[in-house]
Amino acid sequence: MSDETPVTADRPDSPITTTGTDHITIWGSNEADTIAFYRDLLGMPLVLRQPNLDDPSQTHLFFDTGDGRILTVFVGERESHRGRQRGGTGSVHHLCFSVAPEDFEDVAAALDDNGRSYNVFDRGIFFSLYTHDNNGLVIELSTDKYDIPDDRRGEVLAKAQELRVADGEDYAKDEHLAAALEELGLDADPHDLPDAASGVGGVQ
Repeated sequence: MSDETPVTADRPDSPITTTGTDHITIWGSNEADTIAFYRDLLGMPLVLRQPNLDDPSQTHLFFDTGDGRILTVFVGERESHRGRQRGGTGSVHHLCFSVAPEDFEDVAAALDDNGRSYNVFDRGIFFSLYTHDNNGLVIELSTDKYDIPDDRRGEVLAKAQELRVADGEDYAKDEHLAAALEELGLDADPHDLPDAASGVGGVQ
């Protein structure tokens, strides 16, 4: 891991400046299974359905992920499968969607009721549950450990990065996040979340 490129919430001196994520598009299987997972299980309203304008034999489904950001899925007459997606350069590793901290345990219960396996991890600076969609794509459902204002999130993470480097730690931990909030003068209360394994793999 390189520390050569500075980590900061400041905008870089670049010729283009993005203003946010508009939408992400993935290849899906069929309409029924896709709607069953994203609308009926995860609660994303289906807000638009039309032909794929580049290939009218496909249908283009638009789901509102909850904050006006959109997930779109190209579907056809393909069968769903639960097998793992292939990895590799350029492929999608996973999609992550936010859930309210007070709903976290209900989310796990809903996945149980739907017959879906999942793992829950304390990721140091956030809390995550991992499952799979109807096509084996890894879906992460994450929640904040603290009540962090959306417009200060990048600033908080950059400060936590600065503090973890100063501590000589390999990854940002809860104490770095709490200290970052304090240094930035943000009175963010911790959320009441269940105990979970530390999801850090082989990182110390």
